[in-house]
Amino acid sequence: MTQISRRDWMGLLARAPTHRLAALMPAEPDAAFLRPPEIGTVMVRGRIGATGSAFNLGEMTVTRCTLQIASGQVGHAHVQGRDRDHARRAAVVDALMQTESASDVHAGILTPLAQEEAQRRSLRAAKAAATRVEFFTLVRGEDK
Repeated sequence: MTQISRRDWMGLLARAPTHRLAALMPAEPDAAFLRPPEIGTVMVRGRIGATGSAFNLGEMTVTRCTLQIASGQVGHAHVQGRDRDHARRAAVVDALMQTESASDVHAGILTPLAQEEAQRRSLRAAKAAATRVEFFTLVRGEDK
């Protein structure tokens, strides 16, 4: 199994399409909610040029969930939007990634999601590249 950090798999789960996550894990283990899926907002902050002073860009709707699976591992999830099922499934996968079956979860859920995300990104980059305009300047003798 390729090493993947918790930050990376949680980001991948948060960005995953809900229907794909549901298709990749049709059966979920029993879990007790420590914090049932809750919808709220977070303030999104930005920086001009990535180095300037931070400013409040606006609010974004998120759904968070915390649960504990039967073996005792706790899973957390924060996903954009108002999808309680997506947050629950992401939290279950987070908890399962902390068990002995992490390699199976990685191979069966995270690897396909990562491959599909890479495909979407390359398709998007190809579409953007097709509209790219190349500017060039001719140097004339009197412009020296």
